[in-house]
Amino acid sequence: MARVTFSNPDGAPKPASRYSQAALIEGEGKRLVISGQVGVAPDGTPVADPAAQIDQALANLGAILAAHGMTPANIVKMTVFLTDTALIGAWRGKRDAFMGGHAATSTLLVVAALASPAFKVEVEAEAVA
Repeated sequence: MARVTFSNPDGAPKPASRYSQAALIEGEGKRLVISGQVGVAPDGTPVADPAAQIDQALANLGAILAAHGMTPANIVKMTVFLTDTALIGAWRGKRDAFMGGHAATSTLLVVAALASPAFKVEVEAEAVA
């Protein structure tokens, strides 16, 4: 099984919210790379409300993790793309609840647009077990 050590080493800036600066993966195990998840329900229905899109994207991420025998605690890297800085607070609160205290490495980008003008959030992740 892979050993994962999260750290915030001296010499690097302290994280601005609940995440780690690095994840060291050692040993044998499995690695899951998850494509960007957006606010679309499993039946293909798009979610209109931007905050609800965050919930749906995280639900989609959780379903993919579960399908591979993993949970949010297995995530070592998360990248989120938002189209509006006004969503940063909502993203952080919902991410923290989803992660249950687990502080994986994280990158947050505010971008001009995503693949569809309807999408306001996209979340991708890597997990190990």
